[in-house]
Amino acid sequence: MLFRILRPALFALDPETGHRLAIAGLRSLPVRASHASSGPLAITVAGLDFPNPIGVAAGFDKNAEVPDALLRLGFGFTEVGSITPLPQAGNPQPRLFRLVEDAAVINRMGFNNEGGAAALARLRARVGRPGIVGVNIGANKDSADRVADYALLSKMMAPFASYLCVNVSSPNTPGLRALQDEGALAGLIDAVIAARDEVGGTAPIFLKVAPDLEPADIDAIARIAIDKQLGALVVSNTTISRPALRSHHAGETGGLSGAPLRSLATERLRDFRKATGGAIPLVGVGGIATAEHAWERIRAGASLVQLYSAMVYEGPGLGGQIARKLEALMRRDGFASIAEAVGSE
Repeated sequence: MLFRILRPALFALDPETGHRLAIAGLRSLPVRASHASSGPLAITVAGLDFPNPIGVAAGFDKNAEVPDALLRLGFGFTEVGSITPLPQAGNPQPRLFRLVEDAAVINRMGFNNEGGAAALARLRARVGRPGIVGVNIGANKDSADRVADYALLSKMMAPFASYLCVNVSSPNTPGLRALQDEGALAGLIDAVIAARDEVGGTAPIFLKVAPDLEPADIDAIARIAIDKQLGALVVSNTTISRPALRSHHAGETGGLSGAPLRSLATERLRDFRKATGGAIPLVGVGGIATAEHAWERIRAGASLVQLYSAMVYEGPGLGGQIARKLEALMRRDGFASIAEAVGSE
């Protein structure tokens, strides 16, 4: 309700200013124990016990400033980042656009963040607090060795992350998506795992993929995920495709997220479910804004789901709302737990 009262004022500001104000507001909340649900909504994925399957996608809390505030609002987990080894300004502004008529967002942020050292300090400070906080890692735009960037961040963050998410799917860092190619990806994952193991880390490795993949790419990534025993595949990042849009921002370059991505992201999730045979847990992302959307993604094969763009329009309390309604949908369809429903469509 508070967000709905404030939304007209926030929407009168440019999107980045509005986002910074939202982060500042969350940062002002006192740190308390999480109010995330448990019981029938609880699910174990990659050895981690999630109190509910609704999470915050990377991009909202880029610098690990407010993970505990988000958990307190009812999310079952949150993923901070993307984080790069060195601070990075990102692409020139404007680079974030609300497509209000389409309930969508286009961004070409370019991994803007304060760098690994700043995020690490905040993650160290929350050691001992409850809650699952994943760390999404990327490479600096001008890095001479992007694989080394991922390995360095794996070594830095593994002791303080619930899981590490390797992001090779952002469309806003030139050449990054080439790391999804089979040979490059296998080498990258090997480097990340070796770096994690070097510091005695146990954080499972997740991999975030793009929705704009060909069938051969999907099969290759599925083989690598199974071979490397990844903790999960996060399906999917933003799309560079452009379905029919009404907003005057439709022509902006960057990744499209929100409602127009929903059908493509769901289709891609089903593709990965088929390609992996259910051997690797999947995290469904893209266009999820209601409990019904989350439930559809779970029935299609997602063990967990994540939100971001919908929070732009509905506020950060949306995760708790979806979690509460999700249990009713689960019981309506005769399931005693979320785990039973995964892939049941």
